[in-house]
Amino acid sequence: MPWKEIYVMDQKIQMISRWLTGEYSITELSQIHDVSRKTLYKWIERYQQDRENGLKELSRRPVTFANATSADIVSEILKLKEKNEHWGARKLLGWLEKHQPKKQWPVSSTVHDILRRHDMVKARRKRHLTPPYNDPFLEAIQPNEVWSADYKGQFRLGCGDYCYPFTLTDNYSRYLLSCRGLEHPAYKPTRDCFEKAFREYGLPNAIRTDNGVPFASTGIRGLSKLSIWFIKLGIVPERIEKGHPEQNGRHERMHRTLKAEATKPPQYSMAAQQRVFDWFCDYFDNDRPHGAWGQKTPASVYKKSNRKYPNKLPDIEYPEHYQIRRVHQGGGLKWGNKEMYFSSVLAGEYVGLTEVDNGLWTIYLSFFPLAILDERTFTFISL
Repeated sequence: MPWKEIYVMDQKIQMISRWLTGEYSITELSQIHDVSRKTLYKWIERYQQDRENGLKELSRRPVTFANATSADIVSEILKLKEKNEHWGARKLLGWLEKHQPKKQWPVSSTVHDILRRHDMVKARRKRHLTPPYNDPFLEAIQPNEVWSADYKGQFRLGCGDYCYPFTLTDNYSRYLLSCRGLEHPAYKPTRDCFEKAFREYGLPNAIRTDNGVPFASTGIRGLSKLSIWFIKLGIVPERIEKGHPEQNGRHERMHRTLKAEATKPPQYSMAAQQRVFDWFCDYFDNDRPHGAWGQKTPASVYKKSNRKYPNKLPDIEYPEHYQIRRVHQGGGLKWGNKEMYFSSVLAGEYVGLTEVDNGLWTIYLSFFPLAILDERTFTFISL
């Protein structure tokens, strides 16, 4: 992904920049950058000796290679690969060992390196991952503090169409706010479900989801169009860790009941299935006792939010001392005379920047911190 994270070189540049200000001691810098004093002195000495290249990592490659693969062995491997272009290193090695057992063949990792050096390995398509959510979760100590949303596993209806059940609950009371059968887990129908719930119940302080579409993306801080909309409404978009559904345990427990009570057997059509979902919401909220509440029902505990859903999405306002920038349509952000790629999902949005250290600026979308801009190196540091 184009988003730059904190690499070792970035840490070195930040450390030297702070050291040059004279405002930090070696001990303070050691604590800030989580490295030893000895390492810091080494970086400073290298920087003083060569300001342009002193911070670059020195090569650890040996001058000579005692166990280098001989030219004839390399040639045999490449010839066989040309004849069998779809074979990988292990398959090539297996064939060579079988047909020429007296020769000393290298291990499969060396064969792979030989193929790669001669451009005979197809590069795998890079898989872009959603950045992790590192902020602490809000604690649900009253209704509407935290809502949880998810798509329960899709299933086929009797007519053969897929049904994607969208579910939304209040974490404190376990109240099931919405259960809608949708044809696809896309942005527009998902937003419509949220909007209907907001109009009926008001706004929560946070919404907790997983990392799937449309709740998250591979862009900056995992934001999607949906979570940007949440932020504009003053809602914190929380995301659980990948592979840790227990972080949304109350919602997952409701899903087990939903699966048992409302999806087996599936109905023939979406309309018929929705009638079952509507029945389940009423049953789960008003009839089914909950052990965590001393056998009270969720409806007896839940109260609507005092934060009303606005008729018009409010404009984002920033403190007077913030620098305001608009993210360009291509995802670029201009700072000084330089434009850097920032985030395409934020195209058209206004972000606010406030200086938190010498040359370091925290970038916000409304109240939500996005990244840190280092104006000395023109790099973004993810949070």
